[in-house]
Amino acid sequence: MSDLEERSADRRRRIVAHSAKTHAEAEAWDLEYWQQRSPEERLSALVAILRDVEIVEAARTARPSGDS
Repeated sequence: MSDLEERSADRRRRIVAHSAKTHAEAEAWDLEYWQQRSPEERLSALVAILRDVEIVEAARTARPSGDS
């Protein structure tokens, strides 16, 4: 199994999903999920989001001005 396949399999084992019928139900589930995470897990998730935003912003800046 390749490194990519191993990481993908690990990610699938860790994924937590929920199907909500309303926005309020989704918000409540989301809040409960994050309250169950440790401070380290929440910080790690925030850092990952910030890195993703930096990648997107860098790609926007690198894009030629005529592209949309």
